Amino acid sequence: MDSRPVRPARAARTAATAALLLAAAIACGGSGQERMADVAPPNPAGDRVGTLSIRTPQGPRACTASVVQSPGRNLLVTAAHCVQSRRIGLLDGLVFTPGYRNGYSPYGSWPVESVTVDPRWAYDDDPEYDVAFVTVRAVGGREVEDAVGGNPLGTGQGFGLAVSVTGYPNEQDEPITCSGLTSSQSPTQERFDCGGYTDGTSGSPWVTTTGRVIGVIGGYQEGGETPGTSYSVTFDDRVTELYRQATE
Repeated sequence: MDSRPVRPARAARTAATAALLLAAAIACGGSGQERMADVAPPNPAGDRVGTLSIRTPQGPRACTASVVQSPGRNLLVTAAHCVQSRRIGLLDGLVFTPGYRNGYSPYGSWPVESVTVDPRWAYDDDPEYDVAFVTVRAVGGREVEDAVGGNPLGTGQGFGLAVSVTGYPNEQDEPITCSGLTSSQSPTQERFDCGGYTDGTSGSPWVTTTGRVIGVIGGYQEGGETPGTSYSVTFDDRVTELYRQATE
């Protein structure tokens, strides 16, 4: 696995950054979908989801991420294409802002410290490994999980599960959410059908009724080519091993 410190921040408007931001966070969909995501109501569980942006909460948006439980209490999960690509490299200067809403950052912003991706993503952008774990630095002596809590990681859960998917479209200042059932796209990829998941929602967590994160928007088509159908790498042994590497 590839785990390394984030390099010093570059100016957010460089051509490389702009190119990655355009490529990152493609959230998915299909025409003719009856269900549409709604604005997510403020609540403590939802505050574990936040924006990944460049340098400040109001900086250029990259994606969505969420806090997962970890021994260091400092871990996020998102899509790998949100933080690194073979062509661009590692996206520098990211900050995570949980619970961001209408310009308000109730918990502040947490600078990204390191990312862990599978080598098969790092070397070849393999969609079968489009998931990343991200550590963030403590702020004011407090870890992010101490501030907002974290969802347990769920692996090996299968398909046909009821989930809620919450994320931040780039064109909105509030998160959206939708609930539905997962289904199999392939033995190693799953899908979720609901409209509204446009650019910025890659990395959005798929949370079961028991509070476990079993997917993030990413994987096949980097999460999807239209706003009504989203994809995720199936959280199985690949993700269990990646989590182990991120937390050891």
